[in-house]
Amino acid sequence: MSDSEKPDPDLRTRLVDVGVDLLAREGAGALTLREIARRAGVSHGAPRRYFPTHLELLSAIAHRGFVRLGARVTTTLGDHTADPRTQLGELARSYLEFAADDPGMYDLMFRHDLLESGHLGLRDTSLPLFGVLVDLVGRARPGCDARTVAGALWANLHGIAQLWRWGSLRLATESDDFTPLLRTALDAHLGPETGR
Repeated sequence: MSDSEKPDPDLRTRLVDVGVDLLAREGAGALTLREIARRAGVSHGAPRRYFPTHLELLSAIAHRGFVRLGARVTTTLGDHTADPRTQLGELARSYLEFAADDPGMYDLMFRHDLLESGHLGLRDTSLPLFGVLVDLVGRARPGCDARTVAGALWANLHGIAQLWRWGSLRLATESDDFTPLLRTALDAHLGPETGR
């Protein structure tokens, strides 16, 4: 075993870093254990010391995406004085922009097989973000079943994000701005905004 292949505590992080970079540059199809190892400068078997399965490595990369999205949400909602509806609008815009800015990561984060695998507690990482949405919906629309409304709103936003990225909504709406769609989604789930 060469010195470069001996287990080291930083190799796990480096493999994930390489995977995140590869995902951003070339998409999810490039995320093979062999390619990540090659770009990290280690043997193709080295990643298995830290990630026994390909799903575990992909989960570690997706975990980074949830951490990034969580940080973005925290920054977006930094002004706690804004009313919940305004915060929901800002959160929704941030979510759609995240999907547009980092499409490969966005797709990886919501892969059913990764979320169901239980690796790295991806569900435990993603559910608090959904909890923020539920809380804001509950405050913006008191008395509703906030979890169900938040789920419907999230599904609507996820659909907008996917169809926008694919170009379908741009073509159908003849617009390069998703803001009207965002407002319509919020109105549909929270009721029309008063004073607009």
